[in-house]
Amino acid sequence: MDLRKLKTLIDLVSESGISELEVNEGEDRVRIVNSGSAIPTGQVVYANPAPAPAVQAAPPAAPAPVAPVAEVPAAETGFVARSPMVGTFYRAPNPESPNFVNIGDTVKVGQTLCIIEAMKLLNEIESEHAGVVKEILCENGQGVEFDQPLFIIA
Repeated sequence: MDLRKLKTLIDLVSESGISELEVNEGEDRVRIVNSGSAIPTGQVVYANPAPAPAVQAAPPAAPAPVAPVAEVPAAETGFVARSPMVGTFYRAPNPESPNFVNIGDTVKVGQTLCIIEAMKLLNEIESEHAGVVKEILCENGQGVEFDQPLFIIA
């Protein structure tokens, strides 16, 4: 489904006062919810949101200061490649193929690092910096959020 159709559907929902609209077109599925308080008007809601342990994050106060300290040295040792979208992280084009990159591999600018699947579309994520892959921060098949660190390249 192209962006113009999505924009038209969002406008239709926001102007008509409909609270929810779900459209299936072939393998594409879009659900648009228009509720006043929980979700802003006309926002697209994805069917497979990544799990967020919000309840567990508040009670343990001790790990919270430790996590930022661990991220700071990692950011200083190299470039952090981040996810440009919400989706599912894949290290290879299919299960039978080798991974795009492994720890210790040398990468060039523009080389494919991974694939992120979002709404049945496979998006190749390319390296913005040349260097050596020092760390892979996601597991194959894991859901990722926008701007989540994926790789450290030094």
